[in-house]
Amino acid sequence: MNESLRKMNHDSRVRKKSRSKRRNRSRTARHCWRGKMAAPEEQELSQAQTEKLLQFQDLTGLESMDQCRRTLEQHNWNIEAAVQDRLNEQEGVPSVFNPPPSRPLQVNTADHRVYSYIVSRPQPRGLIGWSYYMIMLPFRLTYYTLLDIFRFALRWVRPDPRGRVTDPVGDVVSFIHSFEEKYGRSHPVFYQGTYSQALNDAKRELRYLLVYLHGEDHQDTDQFCRSTLCTEEVLTFLNTRTLFWACSTSKPEGYRVSQALRENTYPFLAMIMLKDRKMTVVGRLEGLIQSEDLLNQLTFIMEANQTYLMSERMEREERNQTQVLRAQQDEAYLESLRADQEKDRRKREEQEKVQAEEEMVRQTVLAEERRRRTLEEEKERKSECLPPEPTADDPDSVKIVFKLPNDTRVERRFLFQQSLTVIYDFLFSLKETPEKFQIVTNFPRRVLPCLPTEEQPNPPSLKEAGLSRSEVLFVQDLTED
Repeated sequence: MNESLRKMNHDSRVRKKSRSKRRNRSRTARHCWRGKMAAPEEQELSQAQTEKLLQFQDLTGLESMDQCRRTLEQHNWNIEAAVQDRLNEQEGVPSVFNPPPSRPLQVNTADHRVYSYIVSRPQPRGLIGWSYYMIMLPFRLTYYTLLDIFRFALRWVRPDPRGRVTDPVGDVVSFIHSFEEKYGRSHPVFYQGTYSQALNDAKRELRYLLVYLHGEDHQDTDQFCRSTLCTEEVLTFLNTRTLFWACSTSKPEGYRVSQALRENTYPFLAMIMLKDRKMTVVGRLEGLIQSEDLLNQLTFIMEANQTYLMSERMEREERNQTQVLRAQQDEAYLESLRADQEKDRRKREEQEKVQAEEEMVRQTVLAEERRRRTLEEEKERKSECLPPEPTADDPDSVKIVFKLPNDTRVERRFLFQQSLTVIYDFLFSLKETPEKFQIVTNFPRRVLPCLPTEEQPNPPSLKEAGLSRSEVLFVQDLTED
């Protein structure tokens, strides 16, 4: 968490150059923003709130000013808690703002095998020590009795504000700051998140979670923090072997954890780990314990429960291997399914291709059949429209012998005044004549203009074409061309 926060601050400094124009524009528009906040339904921002708003936007990279303001308002303008919550969301951890109060903390505290180590206060020594103890005993009893009566009466007048958790991350961050102000920055790395998040991380990473409840009013708290918790050997041990979560019981989040763990005295430490698939308290250390004794007790608890942690790791590894194997089987099945689908697709495409070719052949045959029928009908129509053949003794008749491309000869008489179109229609009506042809004279060789054109819409007559009374004409096939 600390590393993520430092990384976010570093990214913010890197983004400052690329976003300098936007920041200047945001600060220039500060007065416009205040004017907007002065609307009847929203409260105007103060100078400090405006600065926090711009700082939060720089740290998180959010472009929406409205979203930045809503986030800060949810955290009571605690910028550190808001940034931490934003970090948790980016790391995939659900937001911890205002969690449902009815959700219980999922920790098993009913295990009778919990190791408990309680350090009693040292007894007075010598005559002076016992005399001082006996003199102060009535005063201490009176003080604590009156304090308990006052707290009991106060609960009837005003409910304990610690019972309502509204900003758990803010409670943890606030405790860390107050701890550093009093004892310095040389301390174990505190988990900057809620108790529930610490449990989830310890469960996911299969690590020991050491919970420390800080009793601010207890007489042994100050000595424990200075001479035990902040020593170099304890600091190194906790940073390398545990997740360390701490909070003050004067904060709502710490008070809620206190109600769940039920400590008897302070300082209080609880070792929690995943045991039998549940987060379970496996060790409780209460009272003023020295650093060497603390390390011995924590080591003993870890060694006594190492088999459970190893068992959980093995079970998780087996589950992971099973999931990997199932994923590989699913992938192999999908690959086989894709191969079968590809084979079916190719087979279907080949069938469609064959069907398309067969359909094309069928359509070609049908088109050829339609063309042939149309040609036959056209030949019959031309034959019916031909004028009758003149007699041999008609002085205007012309005898023409046609030599067809298949070397057959056809003879017929025509009249001089008839158009060359009549000759063409006669030849077209014959079955032996090709579909496209032209009529050519032998000597001199020339093509007779039998069909109308744009230059000659009316073909000439036989006489105009220069034909004699007896002619031999050649029919030339143009279909192949």
